[in-house]
Amino acid sequence: MKMIQKIKYLTLLLIAVMLTTSCEKWLDLKPEDGIIRQNFWKTKEDVKSAVVGCYSSLFATTQTLFIWGEIRGDMLSPTIKTTTEQMDIINGNILSSNSITSWRVIYKTINYCNTVIDFAPQVLVSDKTFKESDLNSYLAEVHALRGLMYFNLLRSFGEVPLQLKSTSSDANLEQLEKSSQQEVWDQIVLDLTFAEKYAPTTYGIREQDKGRITRYTVNAIQADVYLWMEKYTECIDACNKVIASGQFGLIAGKVPGDNITDSIINSQWFNTVFYEGNSNESIFEYQYDNQVMNPFYSFFISTSRQFMGSPLVMDEIYTVDPLDDTNKDIRGDFSSIRSSDGMIWKFAGTNNTSPGTPRTSTSSYAHWFVYRYSDILLMKAEALAWSGGGAEALALVKVIRSRANALIGTAKSPDPNSSIEVSDYIMEERAREFAFEGKRWYDILRNAKRNNYEHIQYLLDIVTKAAPADRQQSILNKYKDVRSHYLPINLYELQTDKNLVQNPFYQ
Repeated sequence: MKMIQKIKYLTLLLIAVMLTTSCEKWLDLKPEDGIIRQNFWKTKEDVKSAVVGCYSSLFATTQTLFIWGEIRGDMLSPTIKTTTEQMDIINGNILSSNSITSWRVIYKTINYCNTVIDFAPQVLVSDKTFKESDLNSYLAEVHALRGLMYFNLLRSFGEVPLQLKSTSSDANLEQLEKSSQQEVWDQIVLDLTFAEKYAPTTYGIREQDKGRITRYTVNAIQADVYLWMEKYTECIDACNKVIASGQFGLIAGKVPGDNITDSIINSQWFNTVFYEGNSNESIFEYQYDNQVMNPFYSFFISTSRQFMGSPLVMDEIYTVDPLDDTNKDIRGDFSSIRSSDGMIWKFAGTNNTSPGTPRTSTSSYAHWFVYRYSDILLMKAEALAWSGGGAEALALVKVIRSRANALIGTAKSPDPNSSIEVSDYIMEERAREFAFEGKRWYDILRNAKRNNYEHIQYLLDIVTKAAPADRQQSILNKYKDVRSHYLPINLYELQTDKNLVQNPFYQ
């Protein structure tokens, strides 16, 4: 049975054992049916179902991760159905009362991971068929997930509470202060170091290799973390582990001289990577299917869709060939976006044939893409750019561009010896490669904040250009204060945890 099929059944078990009660607090895990923890952690099957529950909890994070990673960038446009809270973020009016700033769904996943870490080891005593190697493999998965969740929090809030023990009820709810950035970074690295040691390289089934944590998933997260920490040698080493595995590659796209028509190539690439998912290019994806729908139908497809792609996406990020409309970047029209109406096609489309057929409400199960092989190549390129390897970095960018038939209008010739020029070029390529995958704002912020905000103008130029015309100056003034680059702590969290202090910009 496929892992994703097990999730539906095991999630029901998890609801009886681990999910929250009607209490609103984000660390409350008291079971609804009165089953107590001591009656659960008895067998290896209990451990397995709890780990599956950690993955199930990821589904609730997708919408949050999309908004956090995209709404402050330059690739989205609002619609008439965009909510007031979403428009407030777009307009630079970010308040702690805005529900978009809630981190609750992320901490729920963290707490599920903490629960496994705290209680799974005791099953070695109660179930003699449960091997220590199996325990360590499961623990590797949840340590990696916890590290990934804290990574998302740190990039979004700057400083967050570090909760490393599970909480079963309000009686055990700790009043936590924010930890320093360095403390959280250190914990993320510790989690990933443990995970790398014990995570399997394969589960023997493609869907599980793409939908569960493998050692290569851990290496991908490590590369991302080290890039943010400006530890470029460590980032390159982590990328090289994925590359050297030989388990991944770029799905073939347009190559000069191909006899296959552009439309066939684009269709094959889109169908393999995005419509079907779990391609050879995939490292880690949230495994939505017809039993577990993603949240994107109402976001991108229905008549009440809340977001569309900005006109800048086709005009400036992908561009068009004015002399040959069949010559196009395969990642653009009918892959990432439908240019005719701005529909975000990567999660909405079923094919790439004009006028295109969107998914229905019952077929909205495109995967959420966390890491693909192209991310490994471009992270390595970025690390090389900042460690004296500009020429090698540009060679990696060329590989990505050639696969995608990137148009000449987006080609540049940065000085290989200029880290900033090469890095800016990589950011442009990342925008094309990972459009709407929840990475854009983080890419902008990482590139701007490097070397103590040496390149802040990069961020200011982008947010000013993307801002509504009547809000440009006020948004620019806010983003000049680097403290505004992180979200405020949600008002509810401040009210329920008196040890929390609001982020400085919002005080």
